[in-house]
Amino acid sequence: MHKVKAIVSMILAVGLFACAQMTGTGVSQPTAPVLHRILQRGQLVVGTSGEQPPLTAKNKGGKIIGLDADLARYLANAMEVELRFEVMPFPELLPALEGGKVDMVLSGMTMTPKRNLKVAFVGPYYISGKGILTKIETVASLKEASGMNRPDFTVAALKNSTSQLFAEKLIPRANLVTPNSLDDAVELVIQGKVDALVADYPVCAVSAFRHRGKGLAAGEVRFTVEPLGIALPANDPLLVNWVGNFLQTLEGTGTLTKLHERWFKDGSWIEELP
Repeated sequence: MHKVKAIVSMILAVGLFACAQMTGTGVSQPTAPVLHRILQRGQLVVGTSGEQPPLTAKNKGGKIIGLDADLARYLANAMEVELRFEVMPFPELLPALEGGKVDMVLSGMTMTPKRNLKVAFVGPYYISGKGILTKIETVASLKEASGMNRPDFTVAALKNSTSQLFAEKLIPRANLVTPNSLDDAVELVIQGKVDALVADYPVCAVSAFRHRGKGLAAGEVRFTVEPLGIALPANDPLLVNWVGNFLQTLEGTGTLTKLHERWFKDGSWIEELP
């Protein structure tokens, strides 16, 4: 941790020095408005849903945990600022970023061309893919997405997510429900109000384990490839450059691999969930 922090702090210092050389007054708002805001107030504000384990979730004490949360803490430590999470429904995250309410978004967000037209992305820090969460008696028949593409099948997908896009494009004949939260979507599956939930595979797998005893199962097939990235404002190239260097440093030192192992292979953290 200390080695990574030292390296990334050096990257930040070099970037700020270069910016100061250009402006003569340090980090100017026109050159790096968001980075300037972060350093001036001494706080990094990260938007997250807090309900996409193992990426982002609330533990029993209300603390945000997960791979995304750990990445955010590394970022804040390297910048030598405090970290504050702004928890909100997934559909509100990008509008909050574009409106300046958060400095970046770390919430299991897939880097798509459509999103990238409005905001910048750094990554991927993890390659995910679409999976399904359904009842045990249903999962065996859903080895392919086409098994859901029929009018008598009801699918839930998080509103404004790539899961919703997946359902609309690849299983258009299915009935689609788009709740604002994954917790609500999982509950729909448990109650039998929908036949399946389409979501990132890790979310499906954790949900099945978390609600063991309620007859849920996560299909083992991944229907897509989903590169997850850190969403950043489009008007701050220095911040984008710095976060990109930060992520490369985590990869080069092996820290990112260790975080993957912690959140995707060691399930002990699941006991922290409510």
